Amino acid sequence: MTDDASALLARVERLNEIGIALSAEKDGVRLLEKILRSAKELTHADGGTLYTVTANRTLQFDIVSTDSLGISLGGSTGELASFKPIPLYDENGEPIRNMVVTYAFHANKTINIPDAYDATQYDFSGTRKFDERTHYRTRSLLTIPLKNHEDHIIGVLQLINATDPITREVVAFSSTDQQLAESLASQAAVALTNQRLIADLQKLFESFIQLIATAIDEKSPYTGTHCKRIPVLTMMLAEATHAETEGPLAGFSMNDKDRYELETAAWLHDCGKITSPEYVMDKATKLETIFDRIQLIDTRIELLKRDAEIEYLRAINNQQTNEQVRIAYEQRLQQLNDDRDFLRRANIGGEFMTEADQARVKTIAQYQWTNPEGERVNLLNPEELYNLSIPRGTLTPEERTIINNHMVATIKMLESLPFPQHLARVPEYAGGHHERMDGKGYPKGLTRDQMSVPARVMAVADVFEALSARDRPYKKGKTLSECLSIMRNMVKNQHLDPDIFDVFEKRKVYLDYAKQYMHPDQIDEAHA
Repeated sequence: MTDDASALLARVERLNEIGIALSAEKDGVRLLEKILRSAKELTHADGGTLYTVTANRTLQFDIVSTDSLGISLGGSTGELASFKPIPLYDENGEPIRNMVVTYAFHANKTINIPDAYDATQYDFSGTRKFDERTHYRTRSLLTIPLKNHEDHIIGVLQLINATDPITREVVAFSSTDQQLAESLASQAAVALTNQRLIADLQKLFESFIQLIATAIDEKSPYTGTHCKRIPVLTMMLAEATHAETEGPLAGFSMNDKDRYELETAAWLHDCGKITSPEYVMDKATKLETIFDRIQLIDTRIELLKRDAEIEYLRAINNQQTNEQVRIAYEQRLQQLNDDRDFLRRANIGGEFMTEADQARVKTIAQYQWTNPEGERVNLLNPEELYNLSIPRGTLTPEERTIINNHMVATIKMLESLPFPQHLARVPEYAGGHHERMDGKGYPKGLTRDQMSVPARVMAVADVFEALSARDRPYKKGKTLSECLSIMRNMVKNQHLDPDIFDVFEKRKVYLDYAKQYMHPDQIDEAHA
């Protein structure tokens, strides 16, 4: 085999190696850099520029490199702000062909120029100015359009000043140089297209999951931005846990893929709520259905007050009144007013309703009033009594079961999706934030040992966001002190993971979150 043949074979083998390397590159910026660097290496070019076609039909400078001048711009190495995109069409939409790169684009062919200064059919005024400013001499040019699998041009590769490997003199690009560069350009176009397709699909996927989260938040005015904030708080706590170098969580770590998987799960953690009925999700008070029925009870109490007044006036008219009757009447009015105000407070709901308050609701329920049909009935019907006696929040056990079912729906929905390997744990992470460390949570009753660290992280994040949120129908947003006090009790009762909550407190994750997302009034002095 001759020396020339051996050299050519070596270049072809190198081309194959480069093709493999390009197809394996996952980073978009590094891929662009590899394309230009590899093209220069194959053709022994001193310089080159890689352009990509933009949506507004221009050629954008992505990478500019000239070895002899020490220029390396674009990509990961620097900015190209001073290089304005080159328009491909004029104001009338006609193709611009006077520049070699635009001509190569529109003609869809490679342009090989031995000496730019002799090529009068192209506008090289910019090139001449560059040469004057840098004392460079642009001679040989090889300009190649990059075509994807649909034969669409997605970029242009331009190589400058081929050099003889032995003499280092600038020479014209040979036919072999051109063939190798065209082959490389073809492989580069495929790699770029594949990477863009993957990036576009990932962007679509991320936009879709955020769309679902937004739809759930907007489905109810009382969940506000819960689905948008949980990813933020989850990742803050996960990063703090990742930073632990001592103690039980020292072995936990995340790479970029792990982070992406967890953040995806956090966005989707409540996707099952899309199946939850609004009348339950939006139940702001215990008696709310289409409207708040406390108004009906207010009306009934007003009727009882009217009846008491009529009875008192009759006594006066019959001259049967005395001081005791007057006092009894006033006490009756006061009692009814107190009972009305009490029922209004009970209707709002809260963290806890005492047994004494529940007993008082039952007593008031037995007051008798005359309904529109003329029947004497209890002030509260059984369903109203049942709702007003709810010990926590505004939901009955049956309604809470409906709400809790959103976790079953979440897991079913996510497990039905064909997640790729790097997102395989999304259903587990998203479906575990209502589990408890003692196995008394839902929907699967998992214990701490059965839950991964990310799932336990999300459980802590979900509780804190729910406690601190100011948009819940049954409570006001709690202060940091109140949130932490409640969560400490939840740790004590084996609801939350003690080690993760320790990180949450020790590294003040709650404070970092509060400064960004909580109202200043909620950040009390002890934690300011």
